[in-house]
Amino acid sequence: MPATHPELDSPSLRILDALQADAEISNAALAERVGLSPSPCWRRVSEMKEAGVIRASVALVDPMALGLAVNVFVHVTLKTQDKKSLETFEAAVRNRPEVMECYLMTGEADYMLRVLVEDLAKYQALLVDVLTRIPGVANIRTSFALSQVKYTTALPTGHLRTLAE
Repeated sequence: MPATHPELDSPSLRILDALQADAEISNAALAERVGLSPSPCWRRVSEMKEAGVIRASVALVDPMALGLAVNVFVHVTLKTQDKKSLETFEAAVRNRPEVMECYLMTGEADYMLRVLVEDLAKYQALLVDVLTRIPGVANIRTSFALSQVKYTTALPTGHLRTLAE
């Protein structure tokens, strides 16, 4: 992903903020909210989709409504950090549905995963049957979230406002 960002003016940033709050908003309501007429508003949204600024629109589902009560942060250290070991680990966790996020890290652990499961038994099964069996894994540290203090999917846009004005 490039380090630069496309030129986004103030109306486009207002559109992004509004869509991040409610992706189901109608184009007419979005246009009214951001101070544009519907046609230019639709054009801007389409351009941002084509440019990859807007990647997708999704429904955010409450994990508790699906019985996913245990939020786990897993720090994984590999025996070696060579290309093959990294690729092996990433391939093993990429398609695991309970792994919500996976990051290659600096610091003590090589990877940090966020895992959502129904209960401790399900996490134990993932740990024993999957994570510990990935070739090259040297150490696994687990932290359980007690409560969620903040969660958002909306990206900050304030740093772009001075560029847009």
